[in-house]
Amino acid sequence: MSVTEQQVREALGQVCYPGFSRDIVSLGVVHHVVCNEGNVDVELTLGSAAAALAGPIERDARAAIERLSGVRQTRVHFRDRSGGSPALKMARAPTRSPAAAGALDAGLIPGVRHAIAVASGKGGVGKSTIAVNLAVALARSGASVGLLDADVYGPSIPLMTGIDEPPTLTPDRKLVPFERFGVRIMSLGFLVKREEAVIWRGPMVMKALEQLLRDVSWGELDYLLMDMPPGTGDAQLTLSQRVRLAGAVIVTTPQDVALADARKGVAMFRKVNVPVLGIIENMSYFECPHCAGRTDIFGHGGGRAEAARMKVPFLGEVPLDPAVREGGDSGEPFADGDPHSGRAQAMAEIATRVSASVHSHSDPADANASGNVFERFRRILDGPAD
Repeated sequence: MSVTEQQVREALGQVCYPGFSRDIVSLGVVHHVVCNEGNVDVELTLGSAAAALAGPIERDARAAIERLSGVRQTRVHFRDRSGGSPALKMARAPTRSPAAAGALDAGLIPGVRHAIAVASGKGGVGKSTIAVNLAVALARSGASVGLLDADVYGPSIPLMTGIDEPPTLTPDRKLVPFERFGVRIMSLGFLVKREEAVIWRGPMVMKALEQLLRDVSWGELDYLLMDMPPGTGDAQLTLSQRVRLAGAVIVTTPQDVALADARKGVAMFRKVNVPVLGIIENMSYFECPHCAGRTDIFGHGGGRAEAARMKVPFLGEVPLDPAVREGGDSGEPFADGDPHSGRAQAMAEIATRVSASVHSHSDPADANASGNVFERFRRILDGPAD
């Protein structure tokens, strides 16, 4: 008895996309299946940023099909999701030169006017909290806003926005961002189980970020905020390399240990020709809800002083407030849930300053210059070539 299309699709439904808990069928990779007297032809689609994954996917897909009874011959073809030839064999595509890889790609996010990285030199300063609420505040001001969770290893945007389900696909197999609080939202966390760890090396991180840009139907946006992982690693370099960033916002807390790392963040973005839009001081002070007394738990004013020293704008300060934590845990950002509170008004003022800072900067340097700076900085990090 010959194998059927349904049997093949069910078998492919057991093949996980590399690094994800979801299978290649539900993610829209399986485009076409034809069965003819035991001969199985499968056409798979991948974005060009995922070319390196074609080999493992083909191997696992072929193995799953050949385990079925009645299969005589299996042929797996790839086509470029952007519309390339159906016969395109991306697993064997030539490797681009470093210069070509460093070129800015306007096709990644064509409808986005201003892409902004929200970064920090270290973890634990509330960067994701600021990113979510800054996005909400910008949306409340009337702008069209997207939020990309680029923290591949520790995506927290799903929890902070109350979203716990996989995204849907458009007819052309692009991911549809969720829309909450007037913001379009996408995160790798929507594609993996919350309890699963993402254990990837740098190249996989870079490709995942490119897919989250290229393969998401963002539409027209005034601002796309990118919640970066802490530090100065692959994610920051990838976005500086591949996207024309309008600028970066650095989040810090007042104490010296955080400010020292904030300096590194400012220095990194300057090295790759990305304007630093300013510094936000989070957990700036605590105001007692009972006596209204103020306590500077982590010190105070360090962010403002550091901004002045680094000659970048100081965008504002956000207090240490239990309501901020509660909003993050419950998926209700404080900028939306209580817009008249002091914390929400502080964030609204910060959003206004971010917008003004974006428009005060001219476009970054041209693509070739940015790519060359990136390559020099990457060589510093990676050490001498073999």
